[in-house]
Amino acid sequence: MSSKSLIAITGASSGIGEATARAFSAAGHPLLLMARRLDRLEALQLPDAVLKKVDVRDRVAIAEAVAEAEARFGPVGMMFANAGIARLGDIATQPPDEWDEMIDINTKGVMNSVHAVLNGMIARRSGTLMMMSSIAGRKTYPDHTVYCGTKFFVHAISESLREYLAPHDVRVIVLSPGIVETEVLDHVKDPATLANYKANKAAIGGGITADIVAGLILNAYQLPQGVIVQEIVITPTRQKY
Repeated sequence: MSSKSLIAITGASSGIGEATARAFSAAGHPLLLMARRLDRLEALQLPDAVLKKVDVRDRVAIAEAVAEAEARFGPVGMMFANAGIARLGDIATQPPDEWDEMIDINTKGVMNSVHAVLNGMIARRSGTLMMMSSIAGRKTYPDHTVYCGTKFFVHAISESLREYLAPHDVRVIVLSPGIVETEVLDHVKDPATLANYKANKAAIGGGITADIVAGLILNAYQLPQGVIVQEIVITPTRQKY
């Protein structure tokens, strides 16, 4: 068992998930890192880490990964429900399969991640749920229709969970970043949407780096359990919308 709490992260193979894994590892925390790309997790070479090839749509796989990591390192102190996908595009022409993928990963995947740790945190009267949303969960964009819907979902369930879990001293934090330097554009197949996104990103001087976001997550987690940053909203200074 470790003297520091176990940190579980979905979508840990790149972007904010990877940066958060590095930040918490540097702070001495053992890790449960889950992603579909196991080779990317192995390449991180972080100590005291359980690495699991997990698709967040698989509720049983997440629960089994949590059980294995907790048997080695003790209870999960924070579940970062980070895994998500952005299939941005014109809603009139976008293939419905892309809607299904976003809904399943961005909503059901988040709930599966929460479910794996929720009762344990309630029983221990301790724990933090870090919920990956977006500024697209606070306002809408014409070419983000279903993606916005999934992120509004994350905001709604997070607010409900926070109210439900507050008497149990369990924290629920929503993370709502703007443009970040990650692989998000790799999932955008609509040419016009991709071009517009890249143009907007270039116009504001690029996105913020994932390590900055990871530092905020670590700082929020390190606050006393009786103190909560309810939502982290971070964007480039020049990002107006």
